[in-house]
Amino acid sequence: MATQPVTVLQTSAFARSYKKLHPHQQQHVDAAVEAIVSNPQAGEAKRGDLSGVYVYKFKSHSQLMLLAYEFDPATRLLLLLGSHENFYRDLKR
Repeated sequence: MATQPVTVLQTSAFARSYKKLHPHQQQHVDAAVEAIVSNPQAGEAKRGDLSGVYVYKFKSHSQLMLLAYEFDPATRLLLLLGSHENFYRDLKR
């Protein structure tokens, strides 16, 4: 059974956050995105008003980073990237 390629989409909020990072941090984010593409259940499923959203946590130079995303079998939609500070408040917007 051949696996179909997964399309990775990103919101403008994710793109802005990604662009501000240093190249080393971008490599950590790229690795996190690859982990999500290969295993969409890797993140923690959110409940309540954020149901359907998953958050993948990873370290980048000893700082905890959070990556919010939604997925279906063919796509991964990257919603938001950042540190824990105000992350969920911004995600609800």
